[in-house]
Amino acid sequence: MDWRQYIHSDPKILLGKPTVKGTRLSVEFLLGLFATGWTEQQVLENYPTLTSEALRAVFAFTAECMREESLYTLPLLSEAG
Repeated sequence: MDWRQYIHSDPKILLGKPTVKGTRLSVEFLLGLFATGWTEQQVLENYPTLTSEALRAVFAFTAECMREESLYTLPLLSEAG
């Protein structure tokens, strides 16, 4: 999927956070809904301007970003000694 058809970043909208085109819904916000247990159906019902394709684009965008990032595990302060 080409997420670029659905996701963009505009400095005038939410300080440039990646959003679904035509909305003020950020990728971060939508991922947060799923992280708290929302289903695709709940998201689409509550935000009727979204489509299933736009939600797939959110995940495609995130997956591509994660492939380009290096993640490091940091010890908790209590484990650091």
